[in-house]
Amino acid sequence: MGDPNRMTRLKDKFVSEVSPALFKQFEYKNVMQVPKLDKIVINMGVGRAGQTGGDAKELDGAVRDMTAIAGQKPIVTKARKSVSNFKLREGSKVGCKVTLRGAKMYEFFDRLVSATLPRIRDFQGISPNSFDGRGNFAMGMKEQIVFPEIDYDKIDKVRGMDIIVCTTAQTDEEARALLKLLGMPFRDK
Repeated sequence: MGDPNRMTRLKDKFVSEVSPALFKQFEYKNVMQVPKLDKIVINMGVGRAGQTGGDAKELDGAVRDMTAIAGQKPIVTKARKSVSNFKLREGSKVGCKVTLRGAKMYEFFDRLVSATLPRIRDFQGISPNSFDGRGNFAMGMKEQIVFPEIDYDKIDKVRGMDIIVCTTAQTDEEARALLKLLGMPFRDK
């Protein structure tokens, strides 16, 4: 992956343009108050694999796709409790997730806004209402094939995923301004 001290293009943009703009816009008293990206969590559920008599190969495919998308190996998530209506047992494997921080996080976010989102068919922007009240943003992707890292011929099944962008912002307004300045294509209200 290269030198971990190397600044990515987006991190450089944050330091030189975004941080000063946010400092001025929200009139912070200290540079440390300026919100920044904290981590990005990518979660992919694999429903059938966790069910009684489910297909374990489905989980392997999800792990392979997630590794290609995120650039690091995900952890396998397990069911916390049994649900008989879903044929789900406690401890069965139900998906995978990966947490990105530092340079990998900035590289993934840069690829997401500059290469992946524009590839979505009939894309008209992301809803600006998907904030949780504490400055974190969540979005869902219906299919993993919009990522340029995924080889369309090698996928076994189209899977969706959740992408959660955690920031150090205290309010949704600050987080929305941060993500917009970093290039997130929000739809106009």
